[in-house]
Amino acid sequence: MGKAGTKGVSRTDRERQIVDVAVEEFGRHGYASVSVAAVARRAGISKPLVYSYFDSKDGLFLACVHRVGALLADAVAGAGSRRGSTGHALDTLSAIFTAVEHCRHAWSVLYDPALPPSGEVRDAVSLYRGRLAAMGAAGAAGLLTRAGHDDPLDHELLNGVWQYAVTAVMRWWSEHPEQSAAAMTARCARLLTALGTG
Repeated sequence: MGKAGTKGVSRTDRERQIVDVAVEEFGRHGYASVSVAAVARRAGISKPLVYSYFDSKDGLFLACVHRVGALLADAVAGAGSRRGSTGHALDTLSAIFTAVEHCRHAWSVLYDPALPPSGEVRDAVSLYRGRLAAMGAAGAAGLLTRAGHDDPLDHELLNGVWQYAVTAVMRWWSEHPEQSAAAMTARCARLLTALGTG
């Protein structure tokens, strides 16, 4: 990723560039391991400049959370027209892959296990995770309802399986950066078909 620089760049563009760098840093190394100094160094700007835009490490991370949270929630909300069918799972994965293809570590920003246990950062992360989980639960419920299954424990279990499966897929993708969004969609289509759900 290129350096943000400071000359001839509008405040809005500079903020966006800093957040681009920070998303990658936080996504790769985790909240606890990233410093504002490291982000500034990577972006080619001064640490005081980062503080002037975001006030603190938490402020910078919060900007990253809002960026990737909105990106992922919008992608999942707009995923395909096959709701209530098994094709919806693939549509959802494809939408996520496409949304974050140039921001591979976005998922890890929201699902970092080392986040602060409380506060504004935790609240923002919980909000976006909750939105994504609710959409996943609705998709699982629609699939089971269409198949005539109304046991709430079945719904709960399928939703849990889906949430963990998506996280596993995204972690695998981060370890295989050579895979494009299209390649990941095709790979998941093959796996879902092999499992009898595609």
